[in-house]
Amino acid sequence: MTTPSSPEPPARAPSVSHSITVRLEVPAGGSAVGQLTSTVEAAGGLVTALDVASSATDVLRIDLTAATSDTDHADAIVEALVAMGDVTVKKVSDRTFLMHLGGVIETATKHPLRNRDDLSMIYTPGVARISQAIAKDPEDARRLTIKRNSVAVVTDGSAVLGLGNIGPYAALPVMEGKAALFKAFADIDAWPLCLDTQDTEEIITAVAAIAPGFAGINLEDIAAPRCFEIEARLRERLDIPVFHDDQHGTAIVVLAALENALRVVRKELATARIVLVGAGAAGTAVLKTLVHAGAADVVVCDVDGVIHAGRPGLDPSLRWTAEHTNAAGLTGSLRDVLPGADVFIGVSAPNLIGAADVAAMADDAIVFALANPDPEIDPALARQHAAVVATGRSDYPNQINNVLAFPGIFRGLLDAQSRGIDMDVLVAAADAIASTVSPDELGPNYIIPSVFHPEVHELVATAVRDVVERSRA
Repeated sequence: MTTPSSPEPPARAPSVSHSITVRLEVPAGGSAVGQLTSTVEAAGGLVTALDVASSATDVLRIDLTAATSDTDHADAIVEALVAMGDVTVKKVSDRTFLMHLGGVIETATKHPLRNRDDLSMIYTPGVARISQAIAKDPEDARRLTIKRNSVAVVTDGSAVLGLGNIGPYAALPVMEGKAALFKAFADIDAWPLCLDTQDTEEIITAVAAIAPGFAGINLEDIAAPRCFEIEARLRERLDIPVFHDDQHGTAIVVLAALENALRVVRKELATARIVLVGAGAAGTAVLKTLVHAGAADVVVCDVDGVIHAGRPGLDPSLRWTAEHTNAAGLTGSLRDVLPGADVFIGVSAPNLIGAADVAAMADDAIVFALANPDPEIDPALARQHAAVVATGRSDYPNQINNVLAFPGIFRGLLDAQSRGIDMDVLVAAADAIASTVSPDELGPNYIIPSVFHPEVHELVATAVRDVVERSRA
């Protein structure tokens, strides 16, 4: 057996999202089994399982599972295994692709269909009586059908994750995953609906047409500025909550994290000087939520620099921003306005600022660098000068993750049979998320709970339900 030279270790750490299972055959009496793990680790991978699938007199069949950093790294690891000499690679499986074979969700009946009696009540002729009852009182649809616990997850595929405009077919796995999260964290039946149009009027018409079957609409991965009009007009038209998660889910979790970060550094939202970079869907929603919650000193920047009332060519969304921020009328670039700021919030693009920019901020600065997968500043650099740092990534502390918000929000809205959603609901959800971090737990590296926190989704649901019910009183 030869000793292969190891490939260059990858720049990024291995991740389960790029894990592979390699089926190998090795001589039963040789030393290859003992060297499999060291070969993978020398190539920068991480072995998570090594199972003997079958054994014969002269051959062992082994399933080796390893985490890699990306597809190219996985290929390099397989090549290193082949180069061992006494190893035969029979099959390589990408575990993430295997998980998505046939999709990640399914429907199920709530009652067994065992005999003719069951059939006659679930379907004809008994179901006709249910239809007649709903025809007399359409509100009974919330009580007698899946509408009671159903949310439509709607996209046009125009702004999917960090992938951009990849279209409705490529967006479907993401929407399936979103539906799975609804079920896992809030026991809500969510349905992925990927529309083969990016026309504003057609999207509004399509969503309105399917609305009778749902108690809520979750808009997802629709590009700005189209998403603003779609959400606003659907809210006017429909009698169920319409929520654009890319906007408001992000805004809620940012507010929750900021509330706790300010507690860590003993500053107040009302007096903190905030610089926000990014004026798209997420940035605009973050801004409006912060302002509603009491932020008074905010300056917003986009690709063209500081947004101010005198800047030409402002669209309606940017005009609102100019009218509600930057009272001092500052102009220039992000680097011109960042010195002295208490808080930096980025929902924009990678590598916009450096360590020197953070050093120029106020003492005990807070940096939320949320661009994914590469943030506005390397978190390690930001930590050299900032008191609290958060990102959108799972491999650093303080991950700003929308999953903390939308399951509990919709659970509360559906339980209260809400007809809509307003800013008070968003702030209540943020407060509930923030409250799950106890004073004893709160610190620079723990300002926001995990999505697997045992209470967070229930606390959010309760807070939302209480706000809706109080508004009716």
